Amino acid sequence: MSVHTQSSRVTTATIRQMAATGDKITMLTSYDFTLASLVDEAGIDMFLVGDSASNVVCGNATTLPITLDEMIFLTKGVVRAAKHALVVSDMPFGSYQVSEEQAVASAIRMLKESGCDAVKLEGGASVLPAVRHMIEAGVPVMGHIGLTPQSVHQFGGYGLRAKEQAEADQLIADAIELAKAGCFSIVMEKIPAALAAKVTEAVAPYHCATIGIGAGNGTNGQVLVLHDMLGLNMSFKPKFLRRFAELGEAVKTAVGDYITAVKEGSFPNESESF
Repeated sequence: MSVHTQSSRVTTATIRQMAATGDKITMLTSYDFTLASLVDEAGIDMFLVGDSASNVVCGNATTLPITLDEMIFLTKGVVRAAKHALVVSDMPFGSYQVSEEQAVASAIRMLKESGCDAVKLEGGASVLPAVRHMIEAGVPVMGHIGLTPQSVHQFGGYGLRAKEQAEADQLIADAIELAKAGCFSIVMEKIPAALAAKVTEAVAPYHCATIGIGAGNGTNGQVLVLHDMLGLNMSFKPKFLRRFAELGEAVKTAVGDYITAVKEGSFPNESESF
């Protein structure tokens, strides 16, 4: 049985409780008010206003170019739409790596100016001091380990992470430290399913939820990019993605019908005119 109803507002405490009781957690990215309103009405548990907006909204090749100001702008629209779901916003590259003071200041700006409920940042041991200071300052934090897209140039691509034992051991250790620091949840991206299940078990004593993307079904919940799972991003076809609709084709058909109707003079017709 679910620990919350669709009419209740999801909080970080809700997410921790869902993980503890085995109630699977649902999360999708969103970047605008209109789509977020529909997703919220459908009953999603959490929104991630991802820095993937750099790719999906802005057309950049990586997540690196998007700025804190741009993330705040996008998050505001999702927050206005979210009547039920918890809203988490990504801390973009460059907004928390310089110093702990910068990290806390950026996170506080995000919460104050966007109205989001929590922030997410990428990394393990290297970001622990920033995570601790954010949480001490009253900012709820979601971690992100495994494939961390902001490190794409360091990794040399978007391949599967933690295939070797040393990296897997470090990932488990990082997850435990993030949970101990007070993260209410951790995203694990593109790692072996068995490893993600081990991490989920390891952080459970700290009441920390795990959210997977390309990490198997042994996590407490799942996240996908909304535009990918709706089939709007038609060229993106990774193994872990399931398309729950093919809206890209529907959009192209609708636009084609509109163009035809305008060019042949059948739109607007008499009933559509004043």
